[in-house]
Parts: sequence; structure tokens; C-alpha cells
Amino acid sequence: MKFKENTRALVCGASGGIGAATALKLAESGVRVTLVARTESKLKELVGSLPGEGHDYISADFTDDQSMSELIKVIESHGDYSIFVNNSGGPKGGALIEAEDENFQMGLKAHILSAQLVLKTLVPQMKKFGQGRLINIISTSVKIPIPNLGVSNTIRGAVASWSKTLSLELGPHNITVNNVLPGYTTTSRLTALIEGAGKRLGKSTDEIEKMWKGKVPMARFGAPEEVASAVCFLASDEASYINGVNLQVDGGRTGSI
Repeated sequence: MKFKENTRALVCGASGGIGAATALKLAESGVRVTLVARTESKLKELVGSLPGEGHDYISADFTDDQSMSELIKVIESHGDYSIFVNNSGGPKGGALIEAEDENFQMGLKAHILSAQLVLKTLVPQMKKFGQGRLINIISTSVKIPIPNLGVSNTIRGAVASWSKTLSLELGPHNITVNNVLPGYTTTSRLTALIEGAGKRLGKSTDEIEKMWKGKVPMARFGAPEEVASAVCFLASDEASYINGVNLQVDGGRTGSI
């Protein structure tokens, strides 16, 4: 994948899973990467393993106002980001009708309000660079809601609408906005969901895994690296005319066209 010289990317949720895999693939392509997540020890370990030079990290919590203020200051000090990978852990699972107000408030803060703040800071930098890429890592639930993920379905759908609106507004400035929709992917989030489903249904984790893999035409879970490849493509120069799309990376599981 091709990237302009001196391209810098801000990759959120980069301490593990899809975020870490995306950071690695971007670095392998010559992109300078800034890792963002809450756990500094994991970020420090990952940034030291990335190929190339010019990488750094910022420990930040998207649900904390003070932390976000410090993050914005660092972004402004760099002044040369053209890629923003918006990625954050999913909201708490459970039935929608049983969800607490706090679950919605935290979800909106982590997935939209904080991302809006970061993007408003980045857009002037992207315009100066001559192009920009915003890639939101969300969920196939924006196509078909997933049972027992009521708040997540709601928040992810809101992100998709936010993203589509931005693609219309920012397209004239050569800034593209796209979404990657992972299916079952081997991350800590999937492990937690499998364990939760097992307790709820009275089944073992092996039984849940077998049942969920049976829903995927490819009969397996995806790897974080497979999702990361899609993210990096949308961030690359080759994807310059792709804007406003939802790209499913789910082995064909989502039952919609």
C-alpha cells in the first residue's frame, strides 16, 4: 500500500487487538504512527516494536475530559496528521431496555463526542497536508443489530450516521471518511462476549465458539491483522476515491447486501 512521504497517523485503541495490528501494518508501510490508549505500559511496549522511525504514543482516556484536553494539546503540537483511526472498546453488553443512562452517556463520549473533538483538531492539519483519512472501526451491527448488545448497536449506528455526514462535508477537501465493520474477530472483546454468552445460555465457551463459527460462511473467526489490512487500505493513496462506505470484514456473516 502506498502512502505519501512523511505521512503521520493517529491510531486509537492501539494497546491491543485491531488497533495494535493496524498500527503495525501502517508502520510497515512507512507511516509514522502515534498510538493512543489508556494503558501506558502496553503502548510503550508496542511503540518500541514498530518498524521505522518517528513513532510515539499518548496515554489517554476518551471518556475523561482532562485526559482529552491533554491529548488535543499533543495533537496540536505535532501539526501533521493526515490519518485518524477512530477505534474504541465497545459499550457494555446487555438488553437495551435494561441499559442504564450512564451506559449511553459513556458510549457517546467514547465513540462520538471525543472523536468529534479530535477530528475538529485534525481537519486543519489534513487540509494543509492535501488529503485526509478518517477510518472508524465500528461493527456489523450497523447493518443488522446484534442480540444482547443494545447500547452498542445504538452507539455504533450513531457513529455510522456521523461518519456518512462527515464524508459529505469533508469530501470536497480531499478528506475521506469510511467505516470498517469487523465481524467475529479474535480480540479480548470477543473473548468477553463469548464468556458472557456462555453464562447467559448455560453453555461452555467451546460450545459458544462452535455455535458462532457456524454462523460464518468461512467457518472461522477473523484475525485482527485481517481487519487491519482493510483499515490500512482505506487509509492509503490507493483508496483516494472511496468515501462514505461501510466495509464489512466478517467472513460473509452479515445477512444483508
